[in-house]
Amino acid sequence: MHQSNIAHLKKNVAPFEKTDTKSSIRQLINTIGPLLLLWYGAYLSLSVSYWLTLPLTIIAAGFMIRTFIIFHDCCHQSFFASRTANDILGIITGVLTLCPYEQWKNAHSIHHATSGNLDKRGVGDIWIMTVDEYLAAPWWQKIAYRIYRNPFVMFGIGPIFVFVFQYRFNRKGARRRERLNNYLMNVLIVGTYGLMIWAIGWKAVLLIQGPIFYISGVMGIWLFYVQHQFEDSYFENEDQWSYVKAAVEGSSYYKLPKVLQWLTGNIGFHHVHHLSPKVPNYNLEKAHNETPPLQMATTITFANSLVALRFRLWDEQGKRFVSFKELKQMLTDKESIMNALHSPKPSLEGK
Repeated sequence: MHQSNIAHLKKNVAPFEKTDTKSSIRQLINTIGPLLLLWYGAYLSLSVSYWLTLPLTIIAAGFMIRTFIIFHDCCHQSFFASRTANDILGIITGVLTLCPYEQWKNAHSIHHATSGNLDKRGVGDIWIMTVDEYLAAPWWQKIAYRIYRNPFVMFGIGPIFVFVFQYRFNRKGARRRERLNNYLMNVLIVGTYGLMIWAIGWKAVLLIQGPIFYISGVMGIWLFYVQHQFEDSYFENEDQWSYVKAAVEGSSYYKLPKVLQWLTGNIGFHHVHHLSPKVPNYNLEKAHNETPPLQMATTITFANSLVALRFRLWDEQGKRFVSFKELKQMLTDKESIMNALHSPKPSLEGK
């Protein structure tokens, strides 16, 4: 990407940051409405067959992701023009998605401000080690990292650990407002589930909400993972790091089928979102289409995004993600070269 394009990108995207109240309300209706109807339909279907219930919960999981995108926009103060409206809706959608509003908002703001910065990792993002860090790490940290990066752990256990346990506790150093909001969110979530269990029983709640929560959680973590972890992503140390480059080169354009794009609230246009978090989700596609430099962002599809499952470490020299298998091969090749350089020269005596 040319410097001239980088310099003007932020300015070019600014017109799309305007919130449209009618569009926001329309999205609330076509998201929360179907979610509640599908939930009620799943409940009614329990008396017929769980094989009828399960497909309804899978569809509802899609609307749960769309609900999370609304929550996400509220955290960026981009869904409504009013801060109070964003805060209230953020708490409501946070209860539905099991996400603590203030905690998630603050951690996610740090993620945006430091994405791709190798010197400021650790808050609001996925644990990433560089090749050199991994090689220098003690054995126990290597094991912990391998367990963490295992797809079965990250996408299998991850949703339960993050949404059910991790989000229920305050972050270290959290300010009073964040801590109090987290307590409030926990009370509201427990109260909501308690009311549901009282009304229809814990088995019905588990059979319906379990699949909705788990499927949407897996898909949510996958979206966050794949949109920053593609082979030639962007990572630099503080002295070389650029916010705009991190947004456009370190966030992908995840090109999904239209139905999935709609259910995921256009979050596939992640490069646009990272460049300007104030752009409401319903304006992301338009911003991408009408800003030619943004169309140069790395485009991935669902099919070729699956290769990201093998990415484990960031290679600072090669400027790309590598797998543990590739690291092993790199070390073997390096060792072969070193052995060749230090092996004794063939003697010419007697010839």
